[in-house]
Amino acid sequence: MIAGSIAGAFSATLSVPALAQAPVTINVVDVAGSLALLQEAIESYKVKNPNVKFTFTKAPAPELPSKLKAMQAANRSDIDLVLGGTDVLAAGIEQKLWVKLLPDNAGKFPNLAANYLPQVNKMQELAQDQALAVAFMPAGPLLEYNPDKVKQAPTSPQELLAYCKANPNRLIYARPSNSGPGRTFLMGLPYLLGDKDPKDPVNGWAKTWAFLKELNTCIEYYPGGTGAVMKELGEGSRDMTVTVTGWDINPRALGVVPKNFKVGAFKNMTWINDTHYMMMPKGLTAEKSKIVLDVMNYLLKPEQQAMTYDKGYFYPGPAIKNVPLSMAPKSSQEVIKEFGRPEYDALIANNPHAQPLDAQDMVKAFQLWDQQIGSQKSK
Repeated sequence: MIAGSIAGAFSATLSVPALAQAPVTINVVDVAGSLALLQEAIESYKVKNPNVKFTFTKAPAPELPSKLKAMQAANRSDIDLVLGGTDVLAAGIEQKLWVKLLPDNAGKFPNLAANYLPQVNKMQELAQDQALAVAFMPAGPLLEYNPDKVKQAPTSPQELLAYCKANPNRLIYARPSNSGPGRTFLMGLPYLLGDKDPKDPVNGWAKTWAFLKELNTCIEYYPGGTGAVMKELGEGSRDMTVTVTGWDINPRALGVVPKNFKVGAFKNMTWINDTHYMMMPKGLTAEKSKIVLDVMNYLLKPEQQAMTYDKGYFYPGPAIKNVPLSMAPKSSQEVIKEFGRPEYDALIANNPHAQPLDAQDMVKAFQLWDQQIGSQKSK
């Protein structure tokens, strides 16, 4: 009944009667892999609005803001809904690309803050009312390893460094600017190491940069993305990597990494949370704006939120309360049952959570890592 009451709260919107009286195409661009979680839900919107068609495009997050800016300068917009993470969100806020959704449209999203998970409300602060959180993952940092090769998982950065030096070139992680696990590890280290200011990579991360330089001495190279890392881990050329909940579950479900590989957590860890957002670029027609807002509302209903469990890609996935795994499609339930980790619930509940760095500081952290750590070893 709880889920039903939330569905009722979210359904008090523009959805009846159908908004589109004539065929309308909504162009959706994904810059974070969000369609893995949301495409099926978006396409199901056509059941209640058969005149609405969708196109789906994927693009690199760094390239989209300049494209949108050029479109808006020319008074035309071929992009109606953007799905992405904190990187594209912040770039769009800085360049004034997004429509301010709240409080002007608060009536279309009743009880939004009350329905969001507490950690999602914290992530929603980063949106500055110009986006809505739609999927959530308390990411990591975690360590994934081959139990046939690693008998005891490190439980602290110091133990990880000792393992790496004793087993050179067997630890791998990807360049943080293009890897969720890589940047989660980067942003989680200041908390684990007791650095002066975990939110200030320039002046507050002395211990973190010193640690990463030491770790660099026993790492062969840094791939350009997480997919390459998981391929090497699965093939056996590496024995350990940093990971996050989704990148642990999904590659094992897909057979890229063996099912029996294990995950270890650092003692006294702080979760660096991750979120996917929905954003509406400026310049849409009034008709399209109404439809996009209605689609956003639709995607925040429990039935659609349950689809975000997916195959564990962004685990757990739902951004709102009271969406248990039992509501997810059977295929998702089977994946989580087989490849999920029972220990995640306790780890998520019993350790503190932190937001990622804001956009400017994240860029600074990436630049410093590139300059001081990865410059000679990145591929």
